[in-house]
Parts: sequence; structure tokens; C-alpha cells
Amino acid sequence: MQTERVTFLTTPDHKAALDAFAATNRMSVGHVVREATTRYVAEGELGEEERFKLLIQELDHALPAMHEALDRAIAGQQRLRADIDQRLREAGLLA
Repeated sequence: MQTERVTFLTTPDHKAALDAFAATNRMSVGHVVREATTRYVAEGELGEEERFKLLIQELDHALPAMHEALDRAIAGQQRLRADIDQRLREAGLLA
């Protein structure tokens, strides 16, 4: 079988999700992409239910990273507020 190279650009988060999905399913990233594009081309335009299923899959993969990012942001805000309170106490502006 003759093959050709296809390159596409994606975000670091999407690439990480793709790598994780492939590893979890014991496939190469190339295999995952080939399977996904083959299904997309073969099925043509997706119906509403299929689109919802794909959207849910995307959310399932994206949500853990989103939760981690929010947790890091909350922790950063808590550290910042504690630092501000400490500096205000040191300056005698906060009891």
C-alpha cells in the first residue's frame, strides 16, 4: 500500500488529548486519525444524534483539563489573596 503524509495543526491541549486517547486505546495517533477521518468521509454528513455523540466525546476528553486549569486558577487566586492580606497586615492596614 502506498502512503502519503498528511500534516495538520492543532492546539497543545488537543494534541495531548489525542495522544492520551491513542495510548489508552493502545493505538498510534496516526491510526486514530486514520480511523476518525475514514469514518467521517465514509459517513458523510452526520445526523444530529451523531453530532451530539461526537460533542459528548469531545467534552469527555476536554473536561478534565478544564477542571485542572480552573483548580490551578483558583489556587493561584487564593495564594494571591493570602499574599495581599499578609502585605496589608505587615503595613498595619489590616487587623
